[in-house]
Amino acid sequence: MTHTKWSSTAPVLGTRALNRATLDRQLLLRPARMSAADAVEHLVGLQAQNVRPPYYALAARLDGFAPEELSRLMADRAAVRIVTLRSTLHTHTADDCLLLRPLVQPARDRELVTFRKGLNGVDLDRLTALARDLVEAEPRTMAQLRESLRQQWPDADPQALAVAARCRLPLVQVTPRGLWERSGQVRLTTAEHWLGRAAGPAPAPDEVVLRYLAAFGPASVKDMQTWAGLTRLREAFERLRPGLVTFRDDSGTELFDLPDAPRPDPDTPAPPRFLPEFDNLLLSHADRTRVVPPEHRGRSWQGNLAHRTLLVDGFLAGLWRLDEDALVIEPFGRLTRAARDEVVAEGERMLRTLHPGTSYDIRFGAVRT
Repeated sequence: MTHTKWSSTAPVLGTRALNRATLDRQLLLRPARMSAADAVEHLVGLQAQNVRPPYYALAARLDGFAPEELSRLMADRAAVRIVTLRSTLHTHTADDCLLLRPLVQPARDRELVTFRKGLNGVDLDRLTALARDLVEAEPRTMAQLRESLRQQWPDADPQALAVAARCRLPLVQVTPRGLWERSGQVRLTTAEHWLGRAAGPAPAPDEVVLRYLAAFGPASVKDMQTWAGLTRLREAFERLRPGLVTFRDDSGTELFDLPDAPRPDPDTPAPPRFLPEFDNLLLSHADRTRVVPPEHRGRSWQGNLAHRTLLVDGFLAGLWRLDEDALVIEPFGRLTRAARDEVVAEGERMLRTLHPGTSYDIRFGAVRT
């Protein structure tokens, strides 16, 4: 289905306009006066492949954030770590865990298909019931779960058995895993068991489309599909079209947005920001040029590992790492003296927020090894 009439007459939003709009939605133009719980909900989750990234993500976005605030949400089971969007681990509020996990189940089913050769002769419904009994009786590590399932199906691929359990069940990582400076081994149980309530059936995506636009818009259908790891979302956008506004980017792609969402002037100042590896800002659009300049594409990755990234003037402009005694910053190009001073000031703010009891030097140098 095409919409030439709609897209050809829609206003154009250039790269800087998209950048500033997205930064505003992402709480990165100015530190937001918002609780950690409200921020996690507004952002529809935080990428959490490792333990620390959600804390660094909130430190970059919130005024007065303390890491214990997110730890407390997790300890109180108001937030959880679970595989959802793009089949990757995220920190979500409890409500969003129960909303989003059923929505993205088709992606988990597709993931399981790639392991079908290792599951010959395995009754997946029986495996699901057995795995549920195991993890609800006591949280299990993946190794423990794999070994228990292997005893039932000794001829199957043990890794495929564990993946099947992870795809078929909404498994959350129980605390202390994920707590600030107190994290432990990954142990799993079901979201229903951990939260004391069951998820409903898979919802229509319409509500999530609106929330995605509020946090990442203006955006195309492909942008949201990239963020969610889902396909065939065009119908939801078409149902919502009468209540949305549309734009075009510089390449003519149709972008959708909420009518009253902020779209700041492209010249709005954007202070430097230190983002964690796997921050959703850099992963949630099919076209990432609104944040990643073409000349820096691929520079935040090395193999399968992501680097911590630095934004300057709203765009990817460097990398950073925290050594034992120093915050090391590697700009991709030469920074003006004023920009360097702003970067140092933001680094000091980040360190005060997350590491107030430790003294760090701040220096510019190579990050990648």
